[in-house]
Amino acid sequence: MNKTVAAIAASLLCVGVVSAAQADNWPSRPITLVVPLAPGGSTDATARLIAQKLPKELGQPVVVENRAGAGGNIGADYVAKATPDGYTFLMHTSTLPTNVTLYKKMPLDVQKDLAPVSRVSLIPNVLMVNTSLPANTLAEFIDYVKERKDAVNYGSAGNGTSQQLSGSLFGQMIGTQMTHVPYKGGAPANADLLAGQIQAVFSPMVEILPFIDSGKLRALAVTTPERSPRLPDVPAIAESLPGYEIVLWNGVWAPAGTPKPIIQKMNQAINAVLNDPEVQQTFRSQGSTPAGTTPEAFAQLVDSEIKKWGDLVRSSGARIE
Repeated sequence: MNKTVAAIAASLLCVGVVSAAQADNWPSRPITLVVPLAPGGSTDATARLIAQKLPKELGQPVVVENRAGAGGNIGADYVAKATPDGYTFLMHTSTLPTNVTLYKKMPLDVQKDLAPVSRVSLIPNVLMVNTSLPANTLAEFIDYVKERKDAVNYGSAGNGTSQQLSGSLFGQMIGTQMTHVPYKGGAPANADLLAGQIQAVFSPMVEILPFIDSGKLRALAVTTPERSPRLPDVPAIAESLPGYEIVLWNGVWAPAGTPKPIIQKMNQAINAVLNDPEVQQTFRSQGSTPAGTTPEAFAQLVDSEIKKWGDLVRSSGARIE
């Protein structure tokens, strides 16, 4: 072995030893979990629930930090550029793979700059309307939209979110597109729906349940292939439009280069939290489903989602410069 090869081998061995040592001592201080969306939405609620339980598994506090903007890209880019030492993680949604196609100029390469840790949960979107709208069923709403076409406004948490894709796919399948009104988060969109400023939203169930339970908003359908156990009397859109399916999910990433032993430890901690009966009950009450994975399975999901939603994003005309 020549000196150059020996030096490289020694360097790689040293890196491996450092990584192993980092993992053995990790975590030794508080961890930041970045949510790239506004407070009060489904992702924020899920992140805070997980962060509340992780200290039991990790022995250190987990602090949620909101860095909203650009459809979640600002927070994602912040994490991608963070030191890969296991003290900064990202809780994002299925919006992130969508953004790969949505934004012509992404500040980060999702597949290269972030390391998947685990999917966390599955969340149905619910087609909601203001109670003043003369549509009490999904069939009546479809007729209402067809009669008024783009005069019907639906809100979302932003361009490229599962809420917008839900509306875009819905419009494609009924043959009439509504007008999309993007907001900087789900909470302000729901507030404008309550105020009658827009006519509909496809909102994550966890965000909208209080308004359904109180009768302040009307639930017409869910975007998952089957009905939700939390709202058994609310039909799936697929019952009227076969093949319709939009499922929002949340997941955790680390900066690329984070030592694999640390990613494995965080993955194990997240999945332990998801198996906590109290956490599972909270998810059920919100209409969500715990859905932990291995880092490898999550990486495969992200890759498949990037391909899956590319065509829909392009056909929706929502691409952003």
